Amino acid sequence: MSSKIYVGNLPYSVTDASLKSNFAEFGGVSSAKVMMDRDSGQSKGFGFVEMTTAEAAQAAITALHGMSVDGRTIVVSLARPREDRVAPGAYSPTGYRATSRRDVGYGTDGYGGRS
Repeated sequence: MSSKIYVGNLPYSVTDASLKSNFAEFGGVSSAKVMMDRDSGQSKGFGFVEMTTAEAAQAAITALHGMSVDGRTIVVSLARPREDRVAPGAYSPTGYRATSRRDVGYGTDGYGGRS
């Protein structure tokens, strides 16, 4: 079992230090990071906490999921692996991917298509 935890719906006032201290009561915390918008520097409202053991992570999830923090009900769950995102029309290891838009391409109204 993984020991990395996703924490969502955080109030914008939560910092890395406060996130770490809230999870520390359930066991050792390796890291705690609130995700910040790179342009504005404001919190994005979610973060990640890495616990030292899987047991501590499960205890924190059980105790904190659904808890109210500054009027917001937080979501606490195991973090999922990051998925690779491929832009439409971009190359990936499986080849080129067509766009998901139905109105793009030959024969669909517009120039060179049906009217």
